[in-house]
Amino acid sequence: MANEGMRSRKGGRPAGGGLEWLTLGQAAEYLGVAQSTIRKWSDSGRLPAFYTPGGHRRFRRSDLDAFLSNSRGTPLRGGPVILIVDDDARLREFVRVNLEMDGYSVREAASAAEGLAALEEEPPDLILLDVMMPEVDGWEMLRRVRERHGVDSIPVIMFSGKVDDRTAAAEEHGAQAFIGKPFDPQQLIQSTKQLLRA
Repeated sequence: MANEGMRSRKGGRPAGGGLEWLTLGQAAEYLGVAQSTIRKWSDSGRLPAFYTPGGHRRFRRSDLDAFLSNSRGTPLRGGPVILIVDDDARLREFVRVNLEMDGYSVREAASAAEGLAALEEEPPDLILLDVMMPEVDGWEMLRRVRERHGVDSIPVIMFSGKVDDRTAAAEEHGAQAFIGKPFDPQQLIQSTKQLLRA
């Protein structure tokens, strides 16, 4: 009899809601951000959290999915528009959600072609541009941006997790800054804010 109970429990969902409920660490991994960022979002009411009797946060997977789709579709408070061009979806997501928390509107492009198309729709206030991309790399995209929109019309921060410091080359090509190895996404976010404040 006891064995039957064990069998049925194993076959069902694990206690505590199973995959539907995530811990703080699992939610951070799911969204690709730091645990402190998840805490900040739940404390500010942007991301619903539920508390266990022991005071630990739990997040419903459907709430995390809704949070992602809402923040992707709705720019906040009409702040400066930033275009991030990078073929790494996780990095784009991380940078976008962090900047949107501070009121910036962020648009994403997975390639230089997408980035150039987005520029035609609405020129951003700043471009974050990855150097290493398939087909057309960041240097070539920067050249085309300058050709179409004028040399200093849109500030650009170039970055790469694969290239050492190329600050001089970036400035030569018309970028305002370069962030290279070891690449820190938080540094990219801070540089973005500093440049827009300036």
